[in-house]
Amino acid sequence: MNNNQELSQENQESDFSIREQIEKYLAHWKWFLFTIIITLVCAFIYLRYATPLYRANATILVKDDKKGGLASEFSALSDLGVLGGSKSNVDNEVEVLRSRTLIYNTVEELKLNVSYINHGRVKSVELYKNSPIVFLFFPKAKDKKFKKTIFQVGSVNKDTYRLTYADKEIGIFRYNKLISSTLGNILVTKSTREDSKLNGEFSIDCEVSPLAKKTQSFKSRLNVSPLSKNTSVVELSIVDEVPERGEDFLNTLVEIYNQNAIEDKNLVAEKTSQFISQRLEFITNELSDVEKDVEGFKNQNRLTDIESETKLFLENASDYEKQKIETEIQQNVVASMISFLKSSKSEDLVPTNILSTGTDSEAGSLIAEYNKLVIERNRIATGATLDNPVVKNADKRIVALKSNIQQSLYRLQSSLNIKRRNLDREGAEIGGRKAQVPRLEREFRIIDRQQKVKEALYLYLLEKREETALTLAATEQSAKVIDSALSSEVPVSPKRMIIYLGALLAGLAIPFGIIYIMDLLNTKIKTRQEIEKRLAIPFLGDVPKSESHEEMINTNSRSSSAEAIRIVRTNLEFMLTGVQGDKGKAIFVTSTIPGEGKTFISVNLAGTIALSGKKVLLVGMDIRNPKLAEYIPIKSEGVTNYLSKHDRNLESYITKLDNFENFHVLSSGVIPPNPVELLMNDKLNKMFTELKDTYDYIIVDTAPVSVVTDTLLIANNADAFIYVVRANYLDKRMLHVPEMFYNQKKLPNMSLVLNATEIMKKGYGYGYGYGYGVQEEVKPWYKNIFKK
Repeated sequence: MNNNQELSQENQESDFSIREQIEKYLAHWKWFLFTIIITLVCAFIYLRYATPLYRANATILVKDDKKGGLASEFSALSDLGVLGGSKSNVDNEVEVLRSRTLIYNTVEELKLNVSYINHGRVKSVELYKNSPIVFLFFPKAKDKKFKKTIFQVGSVNKDTYRLTYADKEIGIFRYNKLISSTLGNILVTKSTREDSKLNGEFSIDCEVSPLAKKTQSFKSRLNVSPLSKNTSVVELSIVDEVPERGEDFLNTLVEIYNQNAIEDKNLVAEKTSQFISQRLEFITNELSDVEKDVEGFKNQNRLTDIESETKLFLENASDYEKQKIETEIQQNVVASMISFLKSSKSEDLVPTNILSTGTDSEAGSLIAEYNKLVIERNRIATGATLDNPVVKNADKRIVALKSNIQQSLYRLQSSLNIKRRNLDREGAEIGGRKAQVPRLEREFRIIDRQQKVKEALYLYLLEKREETALTLAATEQSAKVIDSALSSEVPVSPKRMIIYLGALLAGLAIPFGIIYIMDLLNTKIKTRQEIEKRLAIPFLGDVPKSESHEEMINTNSRSSSAEAIRIVRTNLEFMLTGVQGDKGKAIFVTSTIPGEGKTFISVNLAGTIALSGKKVLLVGMDIRNPKLAEYIPIKSEGVTNYLSKHDRNLESYITKLDNFENFHVLSSGVIPPNPVELLMNDKLNKMFTELKDTYDYIIVDTAPVSVVTDTLLIANNADAFIYVVRANYLDKRMLHVPEMFYNQKKLPNMSLVLNATEIMKKGYGYGYGYGYGVQEEVKPWYKNIFKK
């Protein structure tokens, strides 16, 4: 339950703090209204005469290297290794479009360094192409770095004009005539545009700026950026006072960019063509030398086609080996047969088919005939004896035929030996030739490789020469215009809504800042909440600032101050409930420093209590600086006279007011030379005892407690202390004074009143209803607008 109460209290305090801050600024609403009107008027004047700026935009498609764009013309050299792998891309072309050189050429092409100004009464207008003249200025060679120069050109008649420089007339000249001057040559011609704004008499300022300075101006305003990372589309934009000039600048910039790119491509293509022609001439000579080397190599080695001839030679070498082996076999066979014949008998058969076919048909036929005869003889001998004439005849024939076979074999053996010797000679020749084959192949491959390389390079250069010729014949632009330059119809600057909004915010911010700074630098107490946050002293109420500090409450008073005093009186009754006894109550009123309105509170509080039917005495105890006489017509003699003399009673010093039946006043009297000693007199205590027996309330106006000790000397006679704090007067750092007195209980039954608080003029008054149902008289606003 307690937590909920604390939370509710915190929320209420927070809401009140926010409301308090809002009301603090609303109290100065006239400041806000005045500054808003001033700032809006200033904004209107600014927009009326400010020069509007327009944004021109153009969009182009840059040929990217990934799509064979700008780098395609370099391919002939890059493939040859003449150029490296650095190729053009969108980022590079963006930098080219922003380059000083390209912008310089554009400014020079359009002659943008010359401005035509028509001066009005308040505002000057740049004519650009609407100028009725074209001004050309050619500075001298030594004066190319001239500063900005202004010439005045005024019409005289349709054929002549007046030229002025630095308020000095140079002369009257005819159009289209070159003029020589100390600054340079000047040529003025008539404009051919039909939409020239000045067709009659005119006077125009021709401002000639250095090209470099004008280039920097356009460069700082030019923006070039790709639309996205995945495309090669680039957007160009520039902000300029003249919409048409912005469009012309962007269009011409792209044209010169394409023109420079084409010239660069053609230059590269021409250089490439020259390089290829030189290389072709050199390669042709080298290829001719290599072909002569091939011809000499073949003639020297008796070759036509080394590969086919080498293959045939190797095949012949294989046949030779076969023949050599067969010859050796036949030699062995023949030798074996000769040996066999020598050792064989008449009845033995000679082996047949061991001689290779085609070796010696004679020996073969003789052996076949011999074997046939031996078989016949052996068949006859089977049925007859060896002495049988037929057998003997057969034996003779066998011996003769065997001799013939031997002779034939000897001849065959001799033939095979000759063949063997021939094969050996041929083998030696083949071996020598075979040993030369790798060397010939190696030498031929070296020459053949050179020939093939030269031929391939020759054909490649011929192909590239044709490609370069095609490139020269049809050169493609580096940038394709997607959208030509177009300026916005609405100015991008100044933006009317933003200017007015800024003026409105400035009109709010200026007084807000002033009030905030004043509040920040102001260390004075302003509100009740500031006191309650710092001090735990009972608070009787706050009294609004009165129109007159000498105002005194009466029965007809309905002001906020009067109602506030009545609330203080009511709250004071609660503070006095703890006071014992039926005697009158002594209420002392004090403050920290002079000027806080304690006398004002004392007088009006006493009057308010008196109006309620109570008998009240107002006592002036500020004997060093009395102020009661400023509010009430009273006697000059008073407390000090009573304390210092013994011949008169106290009642003789009391003044009775005519308008207040129950309101009496005892002034402080003559200012004494020894106030402290006088206040320490025992007679003072007797005086208060006597007064309490006579009056219901004794309101005592005392001295400030931080200035003198007078109040502390008489504090023991008080039943309650009202400590007055004046708003916007007492420094917050002085609040420790009432806090100290309260904690040390030096001022009995102490409570606070905040005096002279600021109020807002409302029907219900201030706070909880001061002057309920009554509207205070409000002065005209023009009298109070600067009062705050």
